[in-house]
Order: sequence, then structure tokens, then C-alpha cells
Amino acid sequence: MFFLVAIFLLAVMHGFVAWRLIPMLNLSPFISYSLYIIIFIFGILPITPIVLRINNIEGKIIDWFSLLGYTSLGFFTLTFCLFILRDLFIPILNMFYKIFKIEDIFDNSRRIFLKQSLGFGVIGITGTASAIGYYNARKGPSIIKQDIFLDNLPPQFENFTIAQISDLHVGPTIKRPYVEDVLNKISQINPDLIALTGDLVDGSVEYIRSDFEPIKDMIANYGTFFVTGNHEYYSGVDQWLDEIDRLGVINLINDQKIISKGDEIISIAGITDYRAHQIKPSHKSDPFNAIKSVPKNVKKIMLAHQPNSIYDVHKAGVDLQLSGHTHGGQFWPFTYPTRFANAYLAGHYNHDGTQIYVNRGTGYWGPPLRLGVESEITLIRLKRALV
Repeated sequence: MFFLVAIFLLAVMHGFVAWRLIPMLNLSPFISYSLYIIIFIFGILPITPIVLRINNIEGKIIDWFSLLGYTSLGFFTLTFCLFILRDLFIPILNMFYKIFKIEDIFDNSRRIFLKQSLGFGVIGITGTASAIGYYNARKGPSIIKQDIFLDNLPPQFENFTIAQISDLHVGPTIKRPYVEDVLNKISQINPDLIALTGDLVDGSVEYIRSDFEPIKDMIANYGTFFVTGNHEYYSGVDQWLDEIDRLGVINLINDQKIISKGDEIISIAGITDYRAHQIKPSHKSDPFNAIKSVPKNVKKIMLAHQPNSIYDVHKAGVDLQLSGHTHGGQFWPFTYPTRFANAYLAGHYNHDGTQIYVNRGTGYWGPPLRLGVESEITLIRLKRALV
């Protein structure tokens, strides 16, 4: 069903762009038909590598097709949206003239000129935005600092730091140099603990092991912890859990670890992805089970990939949830449906007394495009709330 919907949406989007773009260029029939074919090819490029990877076909050529296909997808998505806005602009302008009884200064020839000018403007804006977005996505994450104030935080944990990495998506377009850049930035901030909140990979262990390997050097005094995201379940979750364990990272599968500092403690817990049970029934997310052995008065921090886990996490009595998954929308217009589909989009919130921080993604997924939403490594500093 997913692929049928994806193919339909790609066909509509690319078909609409071709319908609006090519006629206004006034090209010869041969060149026009050639452009229709090229746009059709770009329409099927984004879905093709996904189908191949699902059938365990991976390789460098497929990675290059992925980069080309996903980049074009970003360009065509922006173009599609701006052409729709252009097509709405002129009827709205006509309505404005009629409502306010203003003389229409545009005859038919001027309307055609305006429409063509706006069309070329769309291509110029989209091209520029795509280039800027590509640079933003590929340059690597920024360090975002966030203080979290917790009631009755043990004094020993004042200024305790947690570096959160989420949605790294090592795979077809994010390779070892990107992961090494993340490692270098983590090393510079020297956190007390590292939290990996899922969707680290898009591919099999066998194929991207070398790209992912720098994770083993992400070391913190109080440990590096991992919870699954939805993409681990698309990539062979059991094999990845074994690999992550081999690299020295602690898997939290509906479980927790006590962190001791002096004679005081807090709990770092983790749950499986919100929808993990749909692929692996034994991995049903269970925040209650994760912290069942933790005394009630102990501060609890929950790693949970999806913000939508917050409802059960709150009921379980957790103080702070660290999530990812949303990418902050990654680029317009996906910020709107992403916000609609998730409890929280990005940043810090208070959910009826349980605080939640949603990381905007350390990498990106699909189009290598980020507009208005930076990739991030979050440096969380725990502080005692003032009474």
C-alpha cells in the first residue's frame, strides 16, 4: 500500500510540474517530449532504490541513484508547491480587483506575460532554495544547547550533560565522513552521557558497517545508550542490535540503567519504537515495564524515538523524555503534516509535568534538503528547578 500511494503521489507531483513547466518554454516538439521523458525518469528515481534495498540489493551505484533521486525529489516538491501558489495568485488577484472595484490593468497578453514570468521565477526560487537546502543538509549538524530544569534533581547531577543524537540515517547518502564529523563534534563538547534516540541506519549491517563504525568511539563517562527507531526495523533490527552491542553501546529495549554519581542516582530508561510491534511483536513499546524496578522518588529520563510515546511515558511517571523522529519537518511544506502527525515537532515542551525534548535530526532522510530546520546534536544540561 505504501508503494502504491508513493507512486501515485510522485506521478501527480511530477506530472503537474511537467504540465506547468514545459508548455511555457515554447520548445520544439522533440525537445518538449524529451523533457517529459526526463521528468518521468526523475519521477521514478526516488522509489527505485527503496524497492531495491527492500529486496536486499545494495551497492555504490544504487547509492548514487539514491542521491540523484532524492535530490531531484526535493527540487520537484518545492517546484510543485510554488507552481500551485502561482496558479492561485492570479485568481486571487482577480477577486481582489472585483471586491474593491479596482480597474484591472492586465489585459490578456499581460496576464500571459505575468504567468510566464512567475513561472520562471518559480524555477529560479526553487533552484536557489534547493542549493541552499542541499548545503545545509550536507554540512553536518550544529550543537544546540538546552537546559532542562527538573524538580528535586539530586545535587550531584546539577549540570550533568547529555549529548543526544537522533535520526542520523547512515545509509545511501550519509556515509562515514559525515559520521566522523558528528563524532568530532561530540568529542569537543565532552558530554557525561550520550543518548542515541533511534533511526541511526538505513541499510543492512553487512553493507554499511564501515560507515557506521565510528559510533564505537562515541564514548562518555556514564555510557552511550541506544533505543530503536522505526528505520532500524526496516533494516534488520536484530542484526543491528547485535552490531550496536558489539560497538560498546548499551541497548535499552524497554529497560533502564541506574546512573550513580557519588551516593546519588538517576535512571536512564529506553523503550522500543512506538510502532515496533507492527513489525516485531515482541518489541512492543512498554514504558511501564522499562522503569518498573526504579524507586518512585528517583529521577527518570526516558529515551523514546517518537514524540507520540509521551502519553504513556507521562502516565508511567517519567520526568523527561528525549525523542527525535520528526526531523523538525526538515523543509517546507513538510513542517505542517509532520506537526499534525506528531505530539510535538521540535524543541522543548512541558507535557502535563513530564518534559520532552524533540531533536530535529542529526542527519536527514530522503531529500538532502534542510530549509529553516538545522540538523542538530543536542547538548542537554540538567539543572535543579528553583522552588
